[in-house]
Parts: sequence; structure tokens; C-alpha cells
Amino acid sequence: MAGLPPLELKDIQGDVLVGLSKKTEIFHFFQIKDAKAFKPQLKNLVPHITTADKATGEKEEIKRFRVQRREKVEAGDANTAKAALSIVGVNISFSHLGLVQLIGEAKAKEINDDLFIGGQKKDAKDLHDRGKTDGDKFTPAWDAAFLKDIHGVILITGDSFDSVSQKLNEVKRVFSKDGVSSITDVATLAGDVRPGDQKGHEHFGYKDGISNPRVDVSSLPKALPGQTTIKQGVALLGRPGDDVAFKVGTPVVRPKWALDGSFLAFRKLPQLVPEFDKFLVNNAKTDVVNQSTPNVFDDFPDAPSATDILGARFVGRWKSGAPIRATPLADDLKLATDELRNNKFRFNKNSQEACPFAAHIRKMNPRKDVDQETGLNPHLILRRGIPFGPEVTSQEKVTNSTQHERGLYFVSYQSNLANGFSFLQKAWANNSGFPIGTTIVPGLDPLIGQEDLADPKDVRDMSGYDDDDVTKRLKFDRRWVESKGGEYFFSPSIPTLSEVLTTATPS
Repeated sequence: MAGLPPLELKDIQGDVLVGLSKKTEIFHFFQIKDAKAFKPQLKNLVPHITTADKATGEKEEIKRFRVQRREKVEAGDANTAKAALSIVGVNISFSHLGLVQLIGEAKAKEINDDLFIGGQKKDAKDLHDRGKTDGDKFTPAWDAAFLKDIHGVILITGDSFDSVSQKLNEVKRVFSKDGVSSITDVATLAGDVRPGDQKGHEHFGYKDGISNPRVDVSSLPKALPGQTTIKQGVALLGRPGDDVAFKVGTPVVRPKWALDGSFLAFRKLPQLVPEFDKFLVNNAKTDVVNQSTPNVFDDFPDAPSATDILGARFVGRWKSGAPIRATPLADDLKLATDELRNNKFRFNKNSQEACPFAAHIRKMNPRKDVDQETGLNPHLILRRGIPFGPEVTSQEKVTNSTQHERGLYFVSYQSNLANGFSFLQKAWANNSGFPIGTTIVPGLDPLIGQEDLADPKDVRDMSGYDDDDVTKRLKFDRRWVESKGGEYFFSPSIPTLSEVLTTATPS
């Protein structure tokens, strides 16, 4: 990697290192039907792309806007205070099949990532997605759109559905000439930040995105206490840290055109919220005095309900975002909102009294349960997902049954899929024996862990759910999160978008 040019934020798509600012996000999946027409149009799209440099500036602008708006409201001038800034972001990514359309199969394979080249549909069985096997062929039980070939995805973010829809139409016009488009629509999905005090929370109700790592780039904000700093190459191809899977210090051989790109893993993950809530109620501890569930325990004032305790032990955080490792007996709203403290903790290795081994945040970021340099940092990902679907209705609450689809559009960026998303799902979430070396089998991640449906011995359960007896196991009655589709994409650098994908001749 000697002789690499300096990393420039203006050369990197904004969602990768910084994250696009959003209240609403559209994912527009497409096929390239006329590569010859598409290439010059792609070059015309480049000025619309939000770079990491621009995304950083927009976040600072939003901070200033919020301060000014708060000052106006406090001064009694709320009528003239805008509710939100109108900022729209655009990024574009390509699947392996999309790269083949633009630069040919031989050159596309130079990117040297087997999972990306094979595509997520091929990986679905190993991820333990539901599906059917016919001989050697496995067909995942995905939405029909994701069973089609997808060449690319356009990400558009903004402050409202109207603003992102207008931008999508503008982008579509870029790929059209004389009324003829060079792309075919496959699917358009829209997600929204949840309303009111649920902003930043996923549909089960838990604060999300607190423990994203920081990439070691001097022009990015410094790490917060407890926030892990990862090498540039864990997120970006071709940079130091872009290593062969499970071989830290051995760089992956990458083509020059892959430099400063990143792999995007997309998953559509519907969530069964009423069913999840009902399971918590049915399995929460019983008040030893009243023999009723879920009751508030009388050990101390303002004690949480047994249902809230069980949910927090599933996730590893209270719904506010406060980590149970730091506050195991009750939620702490001040801690939850203090970014200098809400991520500053370590797990007590070989102990799950304060936080179960299988808790979601411990599975996804085991901290000192594993060696930091070789066992943790190479596997950390940059998460950029967004919820989708309506809030739970009163009818759904009464019937404890999901009637309207809702969930998470999961998005992560990493330089190596076998080190990143795919590893986290297979080796940690789906592995009942992780963290390794514990005296009690941890079990699967309660939220996203998927059992091997072909193995009757592989069940969805966990230990540690009961802090009074961490050896007890709890079997889950279903998957509360299912995959209904996805794909692996490559988010190229701005120079590659401008100079390589728009000019290369497919071999």
C-alpha cells in the first residue's frame, strides 16, 4: 500500500464515513438496460453525489440551525423558526452484476471479494435466511424484487418524503434521453426516522446507532469516550487495514479503481413488534409478592417493570439507550443522553450478571470479550440503516399480532464482507457458542440471531436472561426479525465514478 495518495473526504461518497443526514431515505434499486447510454449519464450524475466532505459540512450546518431554532423558540419567536433544513443527499452503489455491465466481468472480479461477487442471494443460506432447497439450489424466501438481478441502488436522503421524491425524479431524468431511460426500475423502498420521542429508536423501541466506530481520519471528529477507532482500511478498500479475512496485517490485493470505495450490505428486516412485546410480557419475572406479570418490583422507588428488564437484557441497553452494563437495575435517562458516558463501558469477561453474553449489543460489539486488534476492530462496521413502516396500531397491540409491515432497512459499510456484516451475522449473532470460552453457552442473539433450520439441534434460545440465575435458559417462540431480501453493493470513490466506470470498455 506504499505510495497511496492522501485520503480526501471529497473523493469518498458521504454515506460511508460520515452518514447522510436524513429524516427520510429512498432506496431505488435498478437494472442497467443500456450500458452505453448509462455511462455518460453516470458522469452527469457525479455533481449530484453528496461527498463525505459535503456531508460533514451539512451536519455542522444542521447543528447551527438547531441552536438558532432553539434560541428563537426560547425567545418566543417560534412562528418564524423553520422546523427543519431542506438538505438532500445522493449516493450510488453497484452490485457485482452492475460492475460487469460497466467494466466487464474480468475487470469486475479484480475487486477480489468472493461474497460480493457471488451476491447476497447466494450467501442467504449460510446467513440462515428462510427458503427452499431444490437439489443444490437454495431460493431464499425473499420479496420478489430481491430475487431479480439488481445492478445498483441509488440512495436519496432528505428532510421529507416530498424532497427525496423530487430528487429521485431529478436523478431519473439524468438517466433518460429523449424519453428513453438507460435503467429499469426494480424496486423503490422508503424509510423514515420514527416520530416524536422515538426519533433514533428502532421499532422495538430501543435507541439505535450509539456504538458506531470512528474511522481514523484526522478531518473527522475525535472519538467519544468508549468509541472504538478503526483503521481506514476497515471501512475503505485499499487503505491500511483492508486485510484478508482473519489475517490481520495481510492486505487484500485490490485494483487501483477500488481505492476509497466501500462495500454496502443492504438487508430488508421486517420486525414483529406486537409479538416481541407479548413474549416479553409472558416471560418476564413474576412479582414474588403478588404473583403477577409484569409488575413493578418493590425493591426501590421507580424500579422498572419486569418486562422492561427482560427487554433490556435481550438488547443490552434500556430503551433510552443507557447500557445495562453501567446501570443494570434501572434505566438512567441522564446517562442515556450523555454521549461522554453512554458508550464508555466494558463487559466483564466470563460474567453475564450485568449483561448477558447473548445480548444484542454484546454479540455485535463484544469489546473486551475478544482481542481488540485482531478479534474486534477488523469486524466493526459502519451502520447507516433507517426504520420503515407505520407505528404499531392500537388494534395490533390488542391482538398481539402484526398486521402492517414495519422494520429496519439495514445498511452497513465495510471493506471486506467476510470480515464485516457476513461475519457478524454468521459467526457471532447465529453462533450460540459466542462469545467463546464462557462456562455457560450464551445462545443466539435474541433480535437477529437465526438458527440453522436444517439442524433440529440448533434452537433460538439464550442464557443470562434472568439476572438472579444466569444459568437458566429461555427459548424464543419465533424469529422476531426476518430477512425479506438484500444485496451486496460497492460504493465507488468519486474519481472511480468519474473516470473509470464512465469510460471503461467491458471485456
